[in-house]
Amino acid sequence: MAVHIRLSRTGAKKRPFYRVVVTDQRSPRGGRFLENIGTFDPGGESGSFVVDDERLTYWRGRGALPSPTLDRLLKRRARVAADSTKA
Repeated sequence: MAVHIRLSRTGAKKRPFYRVVVTDQRSPRGGRFLENIGTFDPGGESGSFVVDDERLTYWRGRGALPSPTLDRLLKRRARVAADSTKA
């Protein structure tokens, strides 16, 4: 079973809200998932992105691969955190 970490879309029409979920690769985007580890609200204050780092590290250690979109969001979050510590 290939496990992936990706975004699952919820929310209203034209008001997207995403959950960061750990799921089997074969499951549909809004289908079953193993665990919900965070949220992403692109319409919120500067793209509110919250992830449980402990669970993310756990699942990555088990071989789960993040989707390209989620990988980009994680890199952006790390870059913003690095910039805020320098200031």
